[in-house]
Amino acid sequence: MVATVTSVLTSYDDFPIHQASVPIANSASGDVNQYDRYFFNGYSPDGSLYFAAAMGLYPNRHVADASFCVVRPDSTEGAETTREQASVFVSQRAPDDRLHATTLTPIEVRIVEPLRVVQVLVDAPEQGIRADVTFTHRSPVIEEPHFFQRIGNRTFMDYTRLTQFGTWSGWIEIDGERIELDPTEILGSRDRSWGIRPVGEPAATGAPTGWPQFFWLWAPVNFPSCSTHFDVNEYADGRRWHEVGAIAPVGDTEPMLTRTVEYRLEWRPGTRWAVWFEYDLVHWDGSVDTVRLEPMFEFHMRGIGYGNPEFGHGYWKGEHVVGGERLATPVEAPNSRENVHIQALCRATLTKADGSVEHGMGILEQLAFGDHATGLRGILDGYQP
Repeated sequence: MVATVTSVLTSYDDFPIHQASVPIANSASGDVNQYDRYFFNGYSPDGSLYFAAAMGLYPNRHVADASFCVVRPDSTEGAETTREQASVFVSQRAPDDRLHATTLTPIEVRIVEPLRVVQVLVDAPEQGIRADVTFTHRSPVIEEPHFFQRIGNRTFMDYTRLTQFGTWSGWIEIDGERIELDPTEILGSRDRSWGIRPVGEPAATGAPTGWPQFFWLWAPVNFPSCSTHFDVNEYADGRRWHEVGAIAPVGDTEPMLTRTVEYRLEWRPGTRWAVWFEYDLVHWDGSVDTVRLEPMFEFHMRGIGYGNPEFGHGYWKGEHVVGGERLATPVEAPNSRENVHIQALCRATLTKADGSVEHGMGILEQLAFGDHATGLRGILDGYQP
């Protein structure tokens, strides 16, 4: 019997980028929840267009997936506008060679200029979606403080995220209607994160370690002269285990991280979503810039795989599976597991420490499971005043 050697050396092993004593195809961690992901969003000034994309690699699950979603008004009845989320998803076996890891037909991400220009391509006629859109930076990337959290003795999260603000050019076609993107009007944000966090089929975790709880608010916002960033993760009693605040001037000036952040909100009765939201960026000299967000409508993150009941992130579905989803909003069950995680598109007002005011737009991402000091009770119970 002749022994054979199966090589895991791939294209990127020829570059000086190794972070561990193994080939690039091998993760430094054996954790099944190891992942590497892209996220993008974009929006028009009047809210008539919102779109988002995600792409993830899960090397220890041997899975890769991607999604693209477009939100458009469907009809207006009385004071309420109904919308439709139109999504395309792809899930497949992960390519061994990272050179091909961002080409998951019918969705592709191209790094045109690292940390500055990224292109997203979609060609999914069966789902009625095609796109060729390019994100161009408004400012350098923000490296958020490292995320690390344990549940009992087990590492729950251990990852890095970068966030960046930018403009969008190109076009999106939905059901045969082409929408041209004007980069002077269509703004948005993107992030990249990698490390360990829950993905794919839940693994057995042994003995219970406490009541399920997770509280996350994330708010990148674009203004004419700058962009502002905020996030917090908190325990049920309001103690904070992660936070970031930053201001990124338009141009090549490095973003400025703040000393701390504070926030105020009002929950919409019967939901886990805010009626309004304010965050303070507290600078090192004690001065404070305040951003107020007024939600226009909710984008359900299931549209790009987060909590999606059929195309959740990291699940093995087969060698190459493509599907779609059309979701009418507002949804009838806002607190269900698949609907509760949202990004609210918001009108924004920035009041600077010097008293000047700017108006802009951005999103408030909200994901709250379990109790929280702001008045939430139960695992997914709606807020009761």
